[in-house]
Amino acid sequence: MVQFRELLRGFVALALGVALAPDAALAQGKPVKIRVQSVIPTSADEVTMLKEFAKDVEDLTNKSVTFEVLPAGAVVGVNDTLDAVDKGLIEGGFAWTHYWSGKHPAATLFGSPAAGSGVGMDNFAWVSWFLYGGGKQLYDDLWKEMKVNVKGFILQPVGPEALGWFKNPINSMADFRKLRFRTPPGIPGQIYKDIGVAAVAMGGGDILPALEKGVIDGAEWCCPKPDMTFGFHKVLKHYYQQGLHQVVVNADLYINGDVWKKLTPGQQKAIEVSANASLMKTVAYRITENGKALKELVDKHGVILHETPADYFTEYSAAAMKNFEANAKQNAFFKKVWDSQKAFAETAIPFWADAQKSNAALGGAYAAELKKRKK
Repeated sequence: MVQFRELLRGFVALALGVALAPDAALAQGKPVKIRVQSVIPTSADEVTMLKEFAKDVEDLTNKSVTFEVLPAGAVVGVNDTLDAVDKGLIEGGFAWTHYWSGKHPAATLFGSPAAGSGVGMDNFAWVSWFLYGGGKQLYDDLWKEMKVNVKGFILQPVGPEALGWFKNPINSMADFRKLRFRTPPGIPGQIYKDIGVAAVAMGGGDILPALEKGVIDGAEWCCPKPDMTFGFHKVLKHYYQQGLHQVVVNADLYINGDVWKKLTPGQQKAIEVSANASLMKTVAYRITENGKALKELVDKHGVILHETPADYFTEYSAAAMKNFEANAKQNAFFKKVWDSQKAFAETAIPFWADAQKSNAALGGAYAAELKKRKK
């Protein structure tokens, strides 16, 4: 009986080995190293999360797929990152989709749909549209529209981003329009120009020197932790958290199409699964790190928080809607993507907006209680 049991165990082990061997082979495949040039310094929070994504892929493929993250400008200029991936000069790139809205206006609906695409989408709702509302297929179609040989992955949904940093308080849009202000490139920045703000687009590493030299009077980048990493609080002390230009902003990864096709189905699946995991991990990381950073900015660095002027919201929202309407008339694919977002929002946003009232009231009550305790 003992020998029979041992023999049976041997057959089971052999069967499992045979069953799992093809999957293991698919997952591992030939070793592939993907160099990813970022558009920002490697010290940035976004790169921290990019490296965590890379580690997940390496673990899932038994290190048959590895990533090397290169800083901005390591191989080509920041503005040439996507083209370099397309041509195979580098295997991968990391940026925000709206950086390429000069190639196609619909890129902004994926990377930075200003004012929630005009249909009330926050970053959670946007991810819902992306995963379950048809957004993922349209995102794949975007690269075909651009005629670039890349496979893209949304990795890091963030939002809402802060309005930004100022030397002096701004009490109205009239105050805002007196300033030269760093904004994101593409449509979000254009909308600022449309409402009369002197918008200046520049890379993240150039913002602090420009502030120190007086080239610009104010700036936005992201959120408390990334903003503190860049050191904006060393020059400016007035901080406004509520902004519309990037209620949703998504960083993404680009892999050269030929490199992608050479990966095994298992390796490809590992990247897809890790990308989906990164969506949630990024949100969790940002809440934790931004909370700690905001406290440090206020308590240790003398940063003063302000409420954003009410007329900003009405002016920026109206200008965003006009911009989207104009682009939808001029570009069929832009219209297709925006129509998809509007169709999704028609049912999803009424539910989500109402549900969010509970979350806002709950968090607001606790925040108010903490203020009372400090007094």
